[in-house]
Amino acid sequence: MTTVLITGASAGLGAAFARAFAAKGCSLVLVARDKDRLASVAAALGREYGTACEVLPADLLDAADREAVAERLADPARPVDVLVNNAGFGLPAPFPYSPFEDEERMLDLLVKVPLRLTHAVLPGLRARRRGAVLNVSSVAGLLPTGTYGAAKAWVTAFSESLRVDMEPYGVRVLAVVPGFTRTEFQERAGMDTSALRDAVWLEPEAVVDRALRDLALRRPVSVTGLRYRAYALAARHLPRTFVARRMARKRRPPAGRDT
Repeated sequence: MTTVLITGASAGLGAAFARAFAAKGCSLVLVARDKDRLASVAAALGREYGTACEVLPADLLDAADREAVAERLADPARPVDVLVNNAGFGLPAPFPYSPFEDEERMLDLLVKVPLRLTHAVLPGLRARRRGAVLNVSSVAGLLPTGTYGAAKAWVTAFSESLRVDMEPYGVRVLAVVPGFTRTEFQERAGMDTSALRDAVWLEPEAVVDRALRDLALRRPVSVTGLRYRAYALAARHLPRTFVARRMARKRRPPAGRDT
């Protein structure tokens, strides 16, 4: 039976990935900080799909917890076949107006954590010559969109490079690049999304369904929706100076902060 480890599995895209893999008959290792929410997700998946769920509560910004997850990924007696690096958060203010400690925590979770966990799982995948790594990135990484976008640009580039390195071993690597998705992400980050039209929003299930189809097709990047695929195409081909000027007009200091 295929075993899938998912970080940030208690809600949003992580929970949607858990449901999708459970429906395929996979066993799951669910990782998140909130033990009670994880237990609730595991219980629901067990009732609906009969899924075997291992609950692994961990704060991935804590070194000891992060290493515990890495050890689970590297355990040859309990092999993990698929890793979904999904955990993350954003900040409401641009870099000059955010506390450095918050910026550092975000960078660690978006870059250092998937780097460490992917490094832990790869030897087993490579030896078995099968398996997959899915890294949740963002369309924010396609354009100059602050430090969150910069970190997500790293995730996409890392995934595309790793895919080339792992292809000879039969290991698939996919960058999942969603746009605005109806999860708790924006609320937790304190972002005001009231001006966004309904048409820009994606459902988590649609993002996950597209990702799993693109994984099966061995594509390097998965972007959901015609709007965001057009956005990605434009971001790759428009002059960077033009894009940067457009994005600069949209970013303003948060209220109450000096310019």
